Amino acid sequence: MATETGRAAVAEILARAAEEGRSTLTAPEGRAVCEAYGIPTPPERLATSAGEAVAQATEIGLPVVLKIVSPDILHKTEAGGVLVGLRSAQEVEDGYATILANARAYDASARVTGVQVQQMLTRGQEVIIGAVTDPSFGKIVAFGLGGVLVEVLKDVTFRLAPTSTGEALSMVDGIAAAEVLNGVRGGEAVDKTALADVVHRLSRLVTDFPQLAEVDLNPVLATGDGATAVDVRILVDPAAAAEPVRFSQDEILTAMNRIMKPAAVAVIGASAEDGKIGNSVMKNLVNGGYAGEIYPINPKAAEILDRKAYPSIADVPGDVDVAVFAIPAKFVPAALEEAGAKGVAGAILIPSGFGETGNIALQNEVLAIARNHGVRILGPNIYGYYYTPENLSATFCTPYDVKGGVALSSQSGGIGMAILGFSRSAGMGVSAIVGVGNKADIDEDDLLTFFEHDDNTELVAMHLEDLKDGRAFAETAKRVSAKKPVVVLKAGRTSEGAKAAGSHTGALAGNDRVYDDILRQSGVIRAPGLNDLLEYARGVPKLPTPKGENVVIITGAGGSGVLLSDACVDNGLTLMSIPDDLDAAFREYIPPFGAAGNPVDITGGEPPSTYRNTIALGLSDDRIHSLVLGYWHTIVTPPMVFAELVVDVVEEFRRKGIHKPVVASLSGDVEVEQASEHLYAHGVVAYPYTTEKPVAVLGAKYRWARSADLLP
Repeated sequence: MATETGRAAVAEILARAAEEGRSTLTAPEGRAVCEAYGIPTPPERLATSAGEAVAQATEIGLPVVLKIVSPDILHKTEAGGVLVGLRSAQEVEDGYATILANARAYDASARVTGVQVQQMLTRGQEVIIGAVTDPSFGKIVAFGLGGVLVEVLKDVTFRLAPTSTGEALSMVDGIAAAEVLNGVRGGEAVDKTALADVVHRLSRLVTDFPQLAEVDLNPVLATGDGATAVDVRILVDPAAAAEPVRFSQDEILTAMNRIMKPAAVAVIGASAEDGKIGNSVMKNLVNGGYAGEIYPINPKAAEILDRKAYPSIADVPGDVDVAVFAIPAKFVPAALEEAGAKGVAGAILIPSGFGETGNIALQNEVLAIARNHGVRILGPNIYGYYYTPENLSATFCTPYDVKGGVALSSQSGGIGMAILGFSRSAGMGVSAIVGVGNKADIDEDDLLTFFEHDDNTELVAMHLEDLKDGRAFAETAKRVSAKKPVVVLKAGRTSEGAKAAGSHTGALAGNDRVYDDILRQSGVIRAPGLNDLLEYARGVPKLPTPKGENVVIITGAGGSGVLLSDACVDNGLTLMSIPDDLDAAFREYIPPFGAAGNPVDITGGEPPSTYRNTIALGLSDDRIHSLVLGYWHTIVTPPMVFAELVVDVVEEFRRKGIHKPVVASLSGDVEVEQASEHLYAHGVVAYPYTTEKPVAVLGAKYRWARSADLLP
């Protein structure tokens, strides 16, 4: 992106700033940095006298902008350090004196390097392009329209740095007001490629020099023939270059395979007394059918649940893969030292009393012990974990044994139990349920790496409140999403306000849009709520992957058809424009007062054959890729009759090798509940009393298929 000479120039500027103890670059230095990376800026000079300013303004060409250049004045406008539209030599001379006076009044001790004389650009659409160091995701770049749209509406989009040119262009097209860039009401259409190029180059700059904590190009003026960064503001912080501790994929898999598929489990704090956490964990392991070795650790017991107890894990005769800790927090460090010396792969820290209560020191001490011994920690402050292929219920909560392809995790114990209850109520088969709690060590990207390679897992659904290493998660999720759907419920969508930051980019990055954009960039399906997370987890694996975007609604009620149409639009689905021949084919089966089009309204009083024939037509025509069914309860076609005929015709086409997603909304009396259950059990995602849920699940399937490049 930058030449070797350009990178050397930036390195020299940053070295000088570091030597002088500065956390900001001056405007001329910022321009030089941009120039090194091919980011266009207006012609400018640095004046150290009024006469020099006049001469430079004449050379550059009037009108000009004057800006104070001082390493101590960060907000030039607030200090009265910016004057625009100076159109004569006299105005430039007077302006120079005014800016110096304003600077002294603002901060008498400020060091003043001089005054920047910059050509004033008189046309173009203002946009903001910036980069910031996010606490979770590291280097991210931002793009948005300038002025009111970015400051008030927060119409801005984010991506991980570095971006590809395609990703940068998707940012330019991704803001709500993108149409403004195309030219509205006679306005000039801007060169979007030039804007994307600036984004791309900035993303490379902050990647090459991670000590650049924030870079603001604001405004950038975009025209039909280019984009120019009018103002450049750069903050430097060596801490911004810090990288979190990361394990390789092989290291993660080696540890996670031992944790999820252990040959032996020790329960430190095992108890024979009902009501104790150590007793509940033991019962779940024993009664759940886990076939590996179970070692109770309790210095005061000889035997627990018919198993020999040991005073310490060091006394266990064989190897131990996992140690489940059911002891008070203050005793964990000493016990973890023994577990580490024993060679365990995973320490499952159930107890609370660590970082979540403010005891960061104890949590850090435990993590240091684990690192020293090569032990991975799950928790602390968790309910434990389940891995059904091994009949493993390493938890003090209720056991679960319905096996299936959905892996779930939660940062909250309460949400974990909601996941468990929903799974049991819905009969959803799971491969795993994992609590991550404080995430002192193992977090979501470790779990994703395991589930990516786990043949027992088809979909991963995660509740999270934050990401310890968002970049690692995003990179892992992008890889996993290409093979398996990843659904995320990110709690804390509503911001209490933007983070305290001096730049527009930093402030804007404090909102939930960062998570939204980067999760989407990673191919993740974001669920708006807990029930959505669970319904997506249950329903998405049921649906075949569509082969195209054309969705057709077949309904027995016009009102349902309207609501289903709205739901399709809300979920990013494309309602097929029905060609004449297909319209005529549908009309062969519906009454004259029905409507073909899309939705296909067969009306409410039709017999089962009308439903059967229209659904069969929808499945047989290759141009239709998915079906949304709207059922209205009538005596002519009762709910179970409808459900059975739908299952019959769908399975008939499956036997022919035709697999299309089919979802259904059932309106009617309570019999529609049983009918919906029958449909769901046979691979048709169906719900009573709602038009939104079935379409939302279909929309989630489509979002994943698009991100995995499975659609034309």
